[in-house]
Amino acid sequence: MMFTEDELIPLSALQHLLFCERQCALIHIEQAWAENRFTAEGRIMHERVDEAGRESRGRIRTVYGLPLRSLRLGLSGKADAVEFHREGENGYGDASIWRPYPVEYKRGKPKQNDCDLVQLCAQALCLEEMLGVAVPEGALYYGKPHRRLTVVLDDPLREKTMETARRLHELISSGHTPQALYEKKCESCSMLSICMPKVTGARRSVQMYMAKTLAQEI
Repeated sequence: MMFTEDELIPLSALQHLLFCERQCALIHIEQAWAENRFTAEGRIMHERVDEAGRESRGRIRTVYGLPLRSLRLGLSGKADAVEFHREGENGYGDASIWRPYPVEYKRGKPKQNDCDLVQLCAQALCLEEMLGVAVPEGALYYGKPHRRLTVVLDDPLREKTMETARRLHELISSGHTPQALYEKKCESCSMLSICMPKVTGARRSVQMYMAKTLAQEI
């Protein structure tokens, strides 16, 4: 199945989906958005990277803010940075090939789930479709430890990325926003004041919340 240009969904939605399906639906179905310190710092970091343009150092050429698209995954977006590594070093490989190497910048530290890995892998799949060349590796740069993490884009990660893209399209096509369920991670979410999981969650009805609030005022 191939998607049309009108059916493309932002690459960033993959990360939203893996963090929380309700957050993803609020942003991409209801078009709601709120920013907190974490999202603001991340946005500023990405803007600075995008403004860098391009540079060339020896056998590596780097393009910042490169537009990406995959009609197979139905995704589009922009890569923070894509390094093109010239092959043929020490006589190995084809010197005419510049191998793409996506690098995604994150303000914080490595996460416990795979959302960053899936986002990076989706960028690699876009590059493979666009350029017709294999992208076996990429990297995640985290701002807090100030270090780069090499990521091998193996088959299990590729399968998870494609499955996540499929789930994303199903959610958006449904037009349905999942019910809220409060978890500890909600406190760090910029959408907390819009989602209101403690009020609208499955474990607590709006009626109960209003009754308690009124009782406290009497």
